[in-house]
Amino acid sequence: MALSSREQLRAALLRYVELPGARAFNRLGFTPNGISVLGFAVACTGAGLAAAGYLLAGGLVFLLGSVLDLFDGALARHTGKATPFGALLDSVLDRLGEAALFLGLAIYAVRELDGEQWVLWGTSLDRLMLFIVTLLLALVFSQAVSYARARGEGLGIETRAGLMTRPERVVILGVCVAVGYPEVAMIAIAAVSAPTLVQRVWHIKRQIGSAS
Repeated sequence: MALSSREQLRAALLRYVELPGARAFNRLGFTPNGISVLGFAVACTGAGLAAAGYLLAGGLVFLLGSVLDLFDGALARHTGKATPFGALLDSVLDRLGEAALFLGLAIYAVRELDGEQWVLWGTSLDRLMLFIVTLLLALVFSQAVSYARARGEGLGIETRAGLMTRPERVVILGVCVAVGYPEVAMIAIAAVSAPTLVQRVWHIKRQIGSAS
């Protein structure tokens, strides 16, 4: 049911958002690779704003850069310019855009949270250390989820299994940063990406077993 709902949402986005947007970018003279680079640049701008402490602007700009990612593939298909290199460039810049925001948040934490303490169950905890640890866990698991999909496709097995796929990560990151709770994003992404990774690896293992 969840997969069916996701597919229905994806079809609606394609029809009402991606294709009209792709036609508009085509009229403006953009190429698919140009949109990929533009989206990456906008995402990096959002990361820079977050690093400077402007979380609201940083989160919203990052979301804008991620929204642009909807249109490069649609434009490539619409104009018949889809290429293997374009797909590679898009994937690499998507991951680098996410990593840029993680880096921006790490800089923000060092600048703003150094020396702050949390008291949990009577124990004083260093907020900066906790932030960096959860950020690293979120980064590692989220990138591993994407790698599992890419490695599976390299083996001829497609997998989009799991709750924490890239669209969910992007929305959680952008929204939580914009409302001033980046820690919530880190915890949610780390906590849900770990089982998503296990689910994808298990799915690939079962497919390899059934094909042998």
